[in-house]
Amino acid sequence: MVVIEDLISTGKSSLQAVEALRESGLHVVGMVAIFSYGFAIANQNFEDAKVPLVTLSNYNSLIEQAVETNYIDKTELQTLHDWRVQPETWKK
Repeated sequence: MVVIEDLISTGKSSLQAVEALRESGLHVVGMVAIFSYGFAIANQNFEDAKVPLVTLSNYNSLIEQAVETNYIDKTELQTLHDWRVQPETWKK
């Protein structure tokens, strides 16, 4: 079975669903998500759980498109980068 998810941040809740499915005797071959922030912790969590993850889009693509369409200004990129690097401590 392939699990489909909308958003991956740390992967914790998604991987809990995978674990519940596995405990029920189902064979989970991987997960597909619409979007991922691409946090290192998520990558590590999926690797540790041995769950391949494929996403349709990600944070970097979103930011590129936002700049290209003038939704955000290039001067805002540093703020967005800072949040992406450490969202748990950003602006605390």
